[in-house]
Amino acid sequence: MTKICGGLPKSLPTFFLLLLGISTVMAQQDNTTYKRRVLETSEVDLLFSYYNQDGNNAAVTGGEGTEELTDATSSIVLRMPLNEDDVLTVDVGLSAYTSASSSNVNPLDGGVNVTPFDASTGESRKDVLAYINPSYQHTSEDRNTIWSANAYFSSEYDYFSIGFGGSYTRLFNEKNTELSLGGNVFLDKWNAIYPIELRPGFFDDRVEGNGSYAPTFTEFDKESRNSYSLSLSFSQILGKKLQGALFMDVVSQSGLLSTPFQRVYFGNASDFFIDDFQLADDVEQLPDSRLKLPFGGRLNYYVNDFLVLRSYYRFYWDDWGITSHTANLELPFKLSDKFTLYPAYRYYTQTAADYFYSKEAALSTFEFYTSDYDLSKYDAHQYGAGIQYKDIFANTKVFSFGLKTIDLRFSQYDRSDGLNAFIVTLGTTFVGN
Repeated sequence: MTKICGGLPKSLPTFFLLLLGISTVMAQQDNTTYKRRVLETSEVDLLFSYYNQDGNNAAVTGGEGTEELTDATSSIVLRMPLNEDDVLTVDVGLSAYTSASSSNVNPLDGGVNVTPFDASTGESRKDVLAYINPSYQHTSEDRNTIWSANAYFSSEYDYFSIGFGGSYTRLFNEKNTELSLGGNVFLDKWNAIYPIELRPGFFDDRVEGNGSYAPTFTEFDKESRNSYSLSLSFSQILGKKLQGALFMDVVSQSGLLSTPFQRVYFGNASDFFIDDFQLADDVEQLPDSRLKLPFGGRLNYYVNDFLVLRSYYRFYWDDWGITSHTANLELPFKLSDKFTLYPAYRYYTQTAADYFYSKEAALSTFEFYTSDYDLSKYDAHQYGAGIQYKDIFANTKVFSFGLKTIDLRFSQYDRSDGLNAFIVTLGTTFVGN
């Protein structure tokens, strides 16, 4: 999706060492009477994931074409106790992808025969997203009140996002009951990239069709997108072996909610081609506001020392016409004191948005239209398994940090519209002395 950025600065290791140094100095200056810290020592998470997908309904080419994509993401999460009550967390990451579908924003910059089912060799086939997400958490002396504040910054070639938010948590009933309220704001900005044939001055003598190719296309006059969310959650220990939780979110979005480089083909317009590639009649046009209301719950049951049942359900509704159901079941099984195996299954189903049309089903007289199959009706199944290694004494050392856990997971995702994907994730946690 034509999004190349420079990545993170080379001085990041120095940045993390500085933060660790600040944490150590503050800890040494604290000579008050001992009380148990919220976080006893600094922790570092190193996370990596590899994602691969394929399908034949690319939104970039109007709902038809390759959806092949690979993404590699790495991140570092550093949690530091500033004192007994306060914790600073810094999450920094990079996500680099190569996408056959987004390469066809400009399918003419490589290859002999132009087709939506093959990737172009141009720069739009790859991008890097860089982000940083710092947060601060304070816990009251009696450990019954927690509040936090966070910020978020991310950048891609054609998209920039800045966000901030916070949460408040209160524990009751000898910490058996927990109530949380949180909110976030994201202020985003597109650098709109349009399909090559819809850009000013486009001309190619290979265009074939009935008449002259002259789509009635107008660029978006606003390129901002704002998102506001409010979340409420309630959790309760229901017994020695049972714990439940309920949650609800309200999400409001406004601004440019269309993706500028996703083509649409009309059923009442003439078709024009370069080789096997059909030229766009327009890009998707979606309302400039959207209201989302997800709510659901979790229920965890402790079977015995070896097995726990973790269940999850979510219902979703929005004013674009989509309703969905998500159900998830995970069964962590303790193989030994150090190893835990956890198979998991997830089912998802949704209705189509009011504005979704397959290729050439929309008409130019419609106000809104898209051929993005993420907004179509479909079912999806996700199967996965993971294994965790835990060293409670952190005996294995890397520099001055001890290895606490290693998590390895694999998931396979299959969608009823033909999209399939898999993801492998590896996570490690290190603790300081």
